[in-house]
Amino acid sequence: MREGSDVADDRVLVTGAFGLVGSAVVAQLAGEGRSVVATDLDAPAHRKRARELTAHPSVQVSWADLTSPSDVKALLETAAPTVVIHLAAIIPPFCYARRQLAYAVNVAATATLVRAAEQMPTPPRFVQASSIAVYGARNPHRGDSLLTASTPLHPTDLYGQHKALAEQCVTSSDLDWVVLRLGGVLTAQPRFEIDRDLVFFEAVLPCDGRIHTVDVRDVAHAFSAATRTDRVREVFLIGGDRTHRITQARIGVEYAAAMGLPGAIPPGRPGDPDDDLSWYATDWIDTEPAQKVLAFQHHSLPQLLAETRAKVGWLRFPLRLAAPLVRWYLRRKSPYRGFPGATADPMRAIARRFGDPAPSESADSVSLRP
Repeated sequence: MREGSDVADDRVLVTGAFGLVGSAVVAQLAGEGRSVVATDLDAPAHRKRARELTAHPSVQVSWADLTSPSDVKALLETAAPTVVIHLAAIIPPFCYARRQLAYAVNVAATATLVRAAEQMPTPPRFVQASSIAVYGARNPHRGDSLLTASTPLHPTDLYGQHKALAEQCVTSSDLDWVVLRLGGVLTAQPRFEIDRDLVFFEAVLPCDGRIHTVDVRDVAHAFSAATRTDRVREVFLIGGDRTHRITQARIGVEYAAAMGLPGAIPPGRPGDPDDDLSWYATDWIDTEPAQKVLAFQHHSLPQLLAETRAKVGWLRFPLRLAAPLVRWYLRRKSPYRGFPGATADPMRAIARRFGDPAPSESADSVSLRP
């Protein structure tokens, strides 16, 4: 909320409101009795989620294309928010396949939204969703230091570059802003559908790479707290408690077991200790500064996995019988099947399926501000 505003005047605009994080954020705010304007592209899947979320009387939906300046202007004029939570993005691996659209959504739309917010009679607080992808590929063999807000940014993929550029736009604005850099977001909701692109993407990552996960509900708590804290113009890193500091291999194995598929995940390839670019932009996070300010960590990784097991329920027994078949299928579909060498090469494997994941060479010349 803006300093000096009261609860009756509080209105939060949430972009990307019907994705995994967006839906959780809207539900969290609505549960607190906050007035929420949820916006996203008008799509069938989004309409279904919108119907569920508007069961809360404090939630209203306003469809908009954030790549359209006229849509953005009309959205802010109609919503008149005291806070903007900007979540809309095209994430990996899909951003690699549609590079121009990803730039339009991840960077240009952020710039448009920031400029429009600055021009409001009473500019809102701007809470930006970023990612630890801004730090680039992380080789765990180079040391055991944790990522912090002051760790130098060095994006090595397109998404990390987009998030760094979007941050630049937000932090150079005249708005009161808060940036949240997210780790790997998980949900306790079982995932029964097999998205071949996501399965492929997860399998290309080095199995011994470090990843810091976080329950999506805790992410929602963090965004809610960021709308109220008096600590503005700061960057916070959002990950779960210490139980969420794991490896890529471990999260795959433990999630599959929670789904009733023990042994279904075949071993992945390790990263090359001598090649820093053969890793991906994931690592462990120092969450203590963010936790002190935002107090968002409420769900440990064991708790999340236990909830998943409970939600799967009796289906775990027939699924267990399918585990060998799933393992066979995943081995046949491995991104490294027939791939030379014995170590992971995520950038090359991603390029073969989705398109070039490397940062844009021309991005440094892009003007984000008028």
